[in-house]
Order: sequence, then C-alpha cells, then structure tokens
Amino acid sequence: MINFSKAKFVKSAPTYNEKPEKNLKEIVFVGKSNVGKSSLINALVNNRKMAFTSGKPGYTKLLNYFEIDEKFYLVDAPGYGYTASGSKHLDNFSKMMETYFDNPSLAGVVFIVDSRHNMSEDDKGFYDFIVDKGIPFILVASKADKLNQSEKAKIKKHIEVEMGIESFVLASSTNGVGLEDIKAKISQIL
Repeated sequence: MINFSKAKFVKSAPTYNEKPEKNLKEIVFVGKSNVGKSSLINALVNNRKMAFTSGKPGYTKLLNYFEIDEKFYLVDAPGYGYTASGSKHLDNFSKMMETYFDNPSLAGVVFIVDSRHNMSEDDKGFYDFIVDKGIPFILVASKADKLNQSEKAKIKKHIEVEMGIESFVLASSTNGVGLEDIKAKISQIL
C-alpha cells in the first residue's frame, strides 16, 4: 500500500492540457462545492495546509496537482453546484472537466458527497457519468463526524438501497474516520 508520507504541491492548471510535465497517474477528487475535497486531501497526506480550504463554496477554481510519494498525483478539482456568490457553476465545472476524463493518466476518481444529505441531482448526474465512462471510483460520504448513529444508518440506506451503490467509505477529515480505507482503495486502483 502507498503510504502517503511524501506530498508536495506541484501546480494549478486551468485545464488538463496545462497539467504538470511529469507523467504520473492521477486520482482526481470531485464533488459539490464545499463538500470537503481539499480537507480530505489534507487529511490523507497529514498536512492541514497542503490544499487550501475555505468555508465558502467555490474557492477552488483550478485543477490543483499534489505529487504523492513521487508516484502519482492527487488532483483537487473545483466543485460543482453553488458558489458563495450564489451562482451555479456546473457549466464552468463541465467546461473545465470535459477533456479531463479522457485523460490517459487518469487512474480513478474519489467522488465525495456530503453524508449529511441525500445525493443531489448534480451528484447523481456525475455518478452516472463516471459509471458510463467506466472510470474506477471511490465513493466517499464526507463529514461523518457530524452524524449520530441514526443519521449514519440513514445515509447508508440512501446510498446502498436507494442509489444501488454497494461500496462507499464513510469518512471524516476531522477525526480520521475512513482515511485508511480510502488510502487502501487508492492503492488498489493504482
């Protein structure tokens, strides 16, 4: 298993065509704005300042590349959905990402949803997209530290029964729940 012990920020890029020169496999983190993509990257590499986080939706606007153990990139993608200004920017996300998913370096997706809510229509649309593309993915239900047992059972039922998704990781970047599972699944994909 990859140990995630050596991580460094490499580059921010407005499109896949401007990615770093070093040709490494990529694991991209995707989800709605403010779902915790950057926080999860920070927790995985054990550095709270690696990827910039903000309490306001829509802060990440570029593809941010982080080199891990000199073996692969974690890519922090902009979120889709609503921004702090209240504007919906799914179209901007789509334009930036339209060529990204045909990227031959793309090994997999860490698809993050907020465990406190059922999957939105945007979430469902993106889920269908990655399934149709046949891209390996890890579904992560973030912010698990904010749920009680009843709420955990409810989101588990929603994802497994209502959405028909057999495997997901309930995770928290705050208390570390699920991080080792995510690392193991990323290692399997790579």
